[in-house]
Amino acid sequence: MPHVVALQKAGMTFSHYYVVDSLCCPSRSAIFTGEYPHDDGVFTNTGSDGGYNSYNAHGDQAKSFAVALRKSGYRTALMGKYLNGYGPADPVAPGWGVWDVAGNGYGEFNYSLNQNGTQQSYGDAPDDYLTDVLSGKATSFIASAASKHKPFMLEVATFAPHAPYTPAPRYANAAANVPYPKNAAYDQLPVNPPPWLAQHAPLTPGQQARITSAYDSRVEADLSVDDMIGHIERELRVKGVAKNTYIVFSSDNGYHMGEYRLEPGKQTAFDTDIRVPLIVSGPDVPAGRTVTQLASNIDLAPTFETLAGLKVRKTIDGHSLAALWHGQRPKNWRQAILIEHHGPDDVPGDPDAQTNAQADPPSYEAVRTESALYVLYDNGDQEYYDTATDPLELDNIAATGIPPDLKQALAALENCHNGVTCWAAAHLR
Repeated sequence: MPHVVALQKAGMTFSHYYVVDSLCCPSRSAIFTGEYPHDDGVFTNTGSDGGYNSYNAHGDQAKSFAVALRKSGYRTALMGKYLNGYGPADPVAPGWGVWDVAGNGYGEFNYSLNQNGTQQSYGDAPDDYLTDVLSGKATSFIASAASKHKPFMLEVATFAPHAPYTPAPRYANAAANVPYPKNAAYDQLPVNPPPWLAQHAPLTPGQQARITSAYDSRVEADLSVDDMIGHIERELRVKGVAKNTYIVFSSDNGYHMGEYRLEPGKQTAFDTDIRVPLIVSGPDVPAGRTVTQLASNIDLAPTFETLAGLKVRKTIDGHSLAALWHGQRPKNWRQAILIEHHGPDDVPGDPDAQTNAQADPPSYEAVRTESALYVLYDNGDQEYYDTATDPLELDNIAATGIPPDLKQALAALENCHNGVTCWAAAHLR
């Protein structure tokens, strides 16, 4: 992804950026609201504790950063994926002035977009490839917004490279036989694995071949995402607003592919799943810098509101990253972040439904620090990894005892309910 690599060189990369749950809907809800799942009420993709319906039932639409930005005079646009359970016949969400959102766009073809309240169907022609359609709509929005000389906020949320990993026709087989980048966790169980993981047998040759094939397809799908980023950057330059625009590249979840003997999936507390990219460029962002401070996707909403000159709402659990983006080194930064997961997550029809072969862990709460991961399952099972000496999380040393500060941080974080209490809870005692 050459445009992403160039973005890193032009801006900064957060090396310890985590999602509240490696699952689409709770992660996206956290991005919009700045709240942990225990406050926005979205723990899964479906049912009473997740999805679009749960998001609405908890009043989360009004909490979106888009509402605050639009009220302050920003032109706002959302394109691509919104929340699991949203369909193109559903209404435009509050706060978004331009809305080009799909329901089921995972296959990249034969989908419908809600285009500002009107449904438009797309077929299977090469020009209907969803990521490319979003690219065109994104550049058109930038051109329109720049011509009006008003501030704007655009979120483009591609479905790619989500399963079924459909590449654009021009990139079919472009990455054929690219080997999956294996590390020591590949096809390896941790020492003292949790019971849900312990019985996994070594990967078969067939499973490993499917992992390689899936990886190749994901690379091919990402090529179009990278093209889209290049088109957006070029449009910003052409319209003369590039130097005054922040570009933020990230994801809503990670993905394991063979690590810990698991078939491709997510939802675990391992770094493969919860640690995702955060790359930022823009005004006063130092070039080529790596930031090691802990950050979470609950921090994006308060960051956007801070950059817009707004007072961050007290109900937001996250903390603005604006100072870090501008090269500052704030004192007393957080030392822990929270991950919350409700499982099993195996509802038929859910695009992220998993079998035990993919993971599908039971419910857990976890805390991640710069040097540790502590996971507490609902049934009392525990995992504790010293990531300073065991970065691949292959030696569960929970039986030797859990440091008291990790237990205290976990208890405090899962019971915090606003910016003040969550920031205090994120500091070890």
